Amino acid sequence: MSGQSIHDMAYRGKTVDVKRMLSENEELKTLKDDNGRMLIHWAALGGHDDLVRFLLSLNVPVDPTDDIDMTPLILAASAGREKVVNTLLTEGADVNAKTQEGHSALQYAASKNWKSICAALLNKNADVNITDKRGATPLHRAASKGNFAIIKLLLEHGENLSINSKDADGNTALHLACEEDRLTEAELLVQNGADIWTKNKDQKTPLDLASPGLARKLKEITENM
Repeated sequence: MSGQSIHDMAYRGKTVDVKRMLSENEELKTLKDDNGRMLIHWAALGGHDDLVRFLLSLNVPVDPTDDIDMTPLILAASAGREKVVNTLLTEGADVNAKTQEGHSALQYAASKNWKSICAALLNKNADVNITDKRGATPLHRAASKGNFAIIKLLLEHGENLSINSKDADGNTALHLACEEDRLTEAELLVQNGADIWTKNKDQKTPLDLASPGLARKLKEITENM
């Protein structure tokens, strides 16, 4: 225990030790470390739901930001900590909070293929079209990574989904799927209205970025719709 900070203990889930230290000095509950993070940030990142709940019971804020504007919810979502995500959402965490780069909980979860976390966020009205500073949406993230289940989920929740939304380079999610030769993902996007003729800033369409076989298939799907 010597040399281990209370923030380390929170991350490692040493709840008993953290509670003991807080009983001796309750002001530690909102003490920030060198990254501007409180205990609740580290407990959330470590996935320690019991400790997160305990800290919230001490009236620790649910949405404190660290030095790059990460909230406990964004950290928990990025790390796949579903229980903590659900607790924080129940306690009123801002589902659309963004880091300084504009990354939200939904963007991290879509990128990392955490389907049940994406569903929980969407059920709490996460903005399906939320963009980061590069103009990328959760759909861009999922398409470039080939996360088929996430694309499907976003489409199902997506009466408001901007399927042809462009990022800073003018790329749609379909451009990114074609560039990475993500066959099933590209087909799913086109079946749901992704435009094969949209040009990016280099004047390239998704078909220009696709392998010949994929380009042929996407053209067929579009013609038969």
